[in-house]
Amino acid sequence: METNMIITEEHISDKIYLIRGVKVMLDRDLAVMYDVEARRLRQQIKRNAERFPSHFMFQLNEDEANFLVSQNVIPSIKHLGGSLPLVFSEHGILMLANVIKSQRAIAMSIKIIEVFVKFREMLITHKDLLLKFERLETLVVQHDDDIRALFNALKQLIYQKNEPREPVGFKLNHKEN
Repeated sequence: METNMIITEEHISDKIYLIRGVKVMLDRDLAVMYDVEARRLRQQIKRNAERFPSHFMFQLNEDEANFLVSQNVIPSIKHLGGSLPLVFSEHGILMLANVIKSQRAIAMSIKIIEVFVKFREMLITHKDLLLKFERLETLVVQHDDDIRALFNALKQLIYQKNEPREPVGFKLNHKEN
């Protein structure tokens, strides 16, 4: 394994996938980042199975693995390893670092968690923007209705029949003697 490998936040975010509505990372990607063999990583998971409930880690089914290969830059399902891969949520990644117990695993899990936090912050920012756009849309619709009413009133004025009207103002009654 390469112990001097520098892994950027961009590299980490490229390895985060959305599966079953959860942002997860593959066991093989984490093994590379933690600088351990994938086989050792799986072995540690089996030895500490009680630390990995289903919302921390789960195994992909064949359809999910095939979808992952077809939608991402993964050459084939064989590239995922000999069996269906395990995937880890943010909490599972943190627990995995505790099970692997190497300085590299601890440092990488901190970096990975920071990327997950940035994802959440971006999501919150996007939600705020969406709310602002929805408010703006409501204002625009209201203004459109107001402008439409104004144009209708103008059209009524323009197309009114020009019938002579009685003059407006003060009238004097003159009596002739």
